[in-house]
Amino acid sequence: MTDILVITGLSGAGRSQAADSLEDLGWFVVDNLPTQLIEKVAELGSVPGSTIERLALVVGSGADQAEVIDVIGRLRSAGHRVRILFLDASDAELVRRYGATRRKHPLEREGATVLESVEAERALFEPVKALADLVIDTTERNVHQLKARLVELFGVESQAAGMLTTITSFGFKHGLPLDADMVLDVRFLPNPHWVERLRPQSGLDDDVRDYVLSHEATGSFLAKVEELLTELLPAYAAEGKSYLTVGVGCTGGRHRSVALAEEIGRRLRRRGFAPTVSHRDLGRGG
Repeated sequence: MTDILVITGLSGAGRSQAADSLEDLGWFVVDNLPTQLIEKVAELGSVPGSTIERLALVVGSGADQAEVIDVIGRLRSAGHRVRILFLDASDAELVRRYGATRRKHPLEREGATVLESVEAERALFEPVKALADLVIDTTERNVHQLKARLVELFGVESQAAGMLTTITSFGFKHGLPLDADMVLDVRFLPNPHWVERLRPQSGLDDDVRDYVLSHEATGSFLAKVEELLTELLPAYAAEGKSYLTVGVGCTGGRHRSVALAEEIGRRLRRRGFAPTVSHRDLGRGG
């Protein structure tokens, strides 16, 4: 059966860019596909002699998004491996993007603002987002960063990797990562920002890492997190979850969260897992 990825999400959040990236990775991509045609296209990809092994279907916007859930259920019942990738972004960023391109929002009605259109579409998509296997927040990602994330998730090397786990650091003052499945708040730890010699450095530097890890509270916290994730990761994988993103947050996303995300990743690798580690706000400072 065909490996099917249904790409959906808010208009302006990066569906077309995701399609282009997946096509570069060797996926057979059908962009802007009406929901009613998903099963027909999937059937064509499964006929004897078909060379389509990985099929990415980009579902357009519209009120028929509710039908996506039923269609995916039927495809899975037929034996296909079907995953949902949902592209999201903050309301403010989507409004900014539409303002920059001067494009009309697909759900825009006479007298409605772009923000009202975005909010209306978000409400329509909420049931689909709730069932998504993976949510990628593109608010802070440019086209190149989105492609890098997709290569990481859907490149050839990832196909046999089982559940893909990402540990990502972030700063609460820059907002929660919308694509995190689990969030760990490490703001209870002493902040290297207030140590003058450490302030210009980051959690990737030895001095900051040693400072963060030297505290008794850090050791206790890490032991509990390691135990928790060691138990949860196999359980999530057994339930068929394909992706898990764990957010580690401090105030600015530069010191504590970075050091701890790296350490959590190291401990999980020692346990036999293969997480990737990323740092959303490292370049922002503070």
